[in-house]
Amino acid sequence: MGAIDWFSLLHPVLMILFVYPVVGATIRLGILVRERRLEITPLPPRVGIEHVDHGRWVTTGAVVAVLIALLWSFAHHWGDPADPFQGGASRLAPLLLVAAGTLASCLLLWRVKAAGLRAAFCLLCWAGLLALGSQPEVWRLGDNPLSGAFWSSHYWNGVLLCGLLLFAMAARPEIQRIPRIRRLHVAAAVLTAVLLAVAAITGTRDLLQMSVAS
Repeated sequence: MGAIDWFSLLHPVLMILFVYPVVGATIRLGILVRERRLEITPLPPRVGIEHVDHGRWVTTGAVVAVLIALLWSFAHHWGDPADPFQGGASRLAPLLLVAAGTLASCLLLWRVKAAGLRAAFCLLCWAGLLALGSQPEVWRLGDNPLSGAFWSSHYWNGVLLCGLLLFAMAARPEIQRIPRIRRLHVAAAVLTAVLLAVAAITGTRDLLQMSVAS
């Protein structure tokens, strides 16, 4: 295995060893937060803080994992003479800057407090993922939301998943304060769990197809 092959393993390893276990803990803590709010179980306020912290780590881990997969797509074509990366270093450099800005936007969500800044960095991070994923080197089954290929695409599952996670991270104060936003957060969390399951299935499918093709 070459360096590019080892790099390709970082995405599934990060998801399996970090993101999915932390997701399980986050869901459990979310249930405890709800039980505390409804006074079903007497629990300390620390439960809510831990739920938020776990959610931040899940979001950041998912964004990093997607960025790794996208950068691997560029690196793979860079070293493939049969299907080379078009545009050379003059095109790759701006893409790397976009990747750095996307990661920085996600990390800044940990720090900013103002609602406008939270919304801005959330949208910047998600827009960065979409911009990188729209490149021809990134394999997508389909780009039409009305087609079945779109919904069975591992890439689009991952990007939609990141969008939901970024929303939850950016809207944390509103989720805590506004019941309507809190209900939206719960619905989004259910959809997030579904997308995580679909991403695991489609990711395994794509790895099997790649191994057969090679």
